[in-house]
Amino acid sequence: MFRYLYFIGLMLIFSSCSSDEGPGYQEPYDPNSEVEEEEKLTDEELLDLVQQQTFKYFWDFAGTNSGLARERSQADAYGGQGRNIVTIGGSGFGIAAFPVAVERGWISRSEAIERLKKILDFLEEVPTYHGAFSHWYLDDSAQTRAFSEKDNGGDLVETAFLMQGLLIARQYFSGETEITNRITALWEAVEWNWYTQDEDVLYWHWSPNYAFDINLKIQGWNESLMVYVLASASPTYSVEPGVYHQGWASNGNMVNNRQYYGIDLPLGPAYGGPLFFAHYSFIGLDPRNLSDQYANYWEQNTAHSLIHYNYAIDNPRNFEGYGEHSWGFTASDSYEGYSAHSPANDLSVITPTAALSSFPYTPEESMKALRYFYEEKRSELWGPYGFYDAFSEEENWVADGYLAIDQGPIISMIENYRTGLLWDLFMQDEEVQAGLNKLDFDY
Repeated sequence: MFRYLYFIGLMLIFSSCSSDEGPGYQEPYDPNSEVEEEEKLTDEELLDLVQQQTFKYFWDFAGTNSGLARERSQADAYGGQGRNIVTIGGSGFGIAAFPVAVERGWISRSEAIERLKKILDFLEEVPTYHGAFSHWYLDDSAQTRAFSEKDNGGDLVETAFLMQGLLIARQYFSGETEITNRITALWEAVEWNWYTQDEDVLYWHWSPNYAFDINLKIQGWNESLMVYVLASASPTYSVEPGVYHQGWASNGNMVNNRQYYGIDLPLGPAYGGPLFFAHYSFIGLDPRNLSDQYANYWEQNTAHSLIHYNYAIDNPRNFEGYGEHSWGFTASDSYEGYSAHSPANDLSVITPTAALSSFPYTPEESMKALRYFYEEKRSELWGPYGFYDAFSEEENWVADGYLAIDQGPIISMIENYRTGLLWDLFMQDEEVQAGLNKLDFDY
C-alpha cells in the first residue's frame, strides 16, 4: 500500500511540471519579492525614514568650517565652488530642523548645541550689511560670495529665513544661556527698517557697491510673509504697520480671488505659483488659525496645494508620469537648468519637496506621492540625503543632486504635520506674537 501511494505521489509531481522541470524543481529565487515585502513600510515608518534621511544633508553634509548648509551637493557647480558655498536661507531651514532631530533621537541635545555654537561662530564672523546676511558665503574663508554682480550684500529674504530657524532654536534651547544670548544678538542687529529706504515697503537687496540698484521690492503674494512678520516683530529696528499693508499687501491689491478646478484661491499668481510660497514662511508661522484682513492662510495654502494636485491629474499638456500619485511643482533643478516650476511654467518636471512639504495641507494626496516616489521610483530617485531634487518621466531625467532650500522644508513641514513642533516653538516667541499683534493678525 505504501509503495502504491509513493508511486501516485511521484506521478502527481511529474504531471505538475513542464517538460524542463524535474521532480526537484523549485520556483527561481526572486530577491525583489522578499525585499518588497520587507520594505513595505507603514505610513509612520516611511515618514520617519524620509525625515531622517533628508536631515543628513544638513548634518553629515554641512560645511566643514561653518556647519551651515551647502547650497547644493554638486561639487562642480559654480565654477567648481559647489562644495564651498554655504547658503543662508537654506541653513535657516536646517537649523529649524535641529529640534526635530533631537526629539526623534537622530542626534543628541548636546550634539545639537555644539553644532549651533559652531554655526554661531561663523555667523558672528562673516560680513553683514546693516545686520542682514548675504545670500551666500564661502565656507573656508567666511567671506561673502556674490549671488550675482549686484547681489553681493544684504539679502533680507534669506536673512528672514535664517532668523526663523534661529528663533525656533532659541525657543527650543531656551535653557542654554550662551546659545540664546548669541542668537538674540544676531536677531537684534538686523536693521529691518533701514531696508525700507524711508518708504512703505521693504527692499530685498542692498550692496555696499551698488546700494539699492537692484530695486526689488518685497511685495506679496510670494514666499516672503516671514520677512514682514519679523520686521514688525523686531525689538530694535521694527517697521510700522503701514509698511506691511501698503508695501507687502499693496493696499489690498494682493487679493485677487482666483479659482481653479472649483477651488477658491484668495492670493497669488496663476494657479498659485510655485508651491514654495506655501512652505518657506510656514516652517515657523502656524497657518492653522492664521488670518488677517487679506486671507485665511490655512485656506490659502491648502487651496494652493490642491490646485497643483488637480493640475497633475488634469495634465493638460499630456506629460508622461503625471497623476494623483505624482504631482507638485516648485522651484528646483530641471533638465534645462534651475526654474521656478508651476502649472503656469510646466516643463514636465516634478519636484518631490513640493508634495512632501505640503503634508500639513494635503496629507492623503501627499502620502500618495510619497509612496510613489519611494516605492515606485526609489531605484533612481532615492539617494544618501533622501529624494534627489527633481525628475521628469517625460524627458527620462533625474537630478544628480540636492539643493538645501528644497531639502529643508521636507523635514520641518512633515514634522509640523505630525506634531506641530516647529509651529508651537515659533508661535510661543513673545516677540513674534507682538509682531503679529502689531499687524492685526488673528492666530
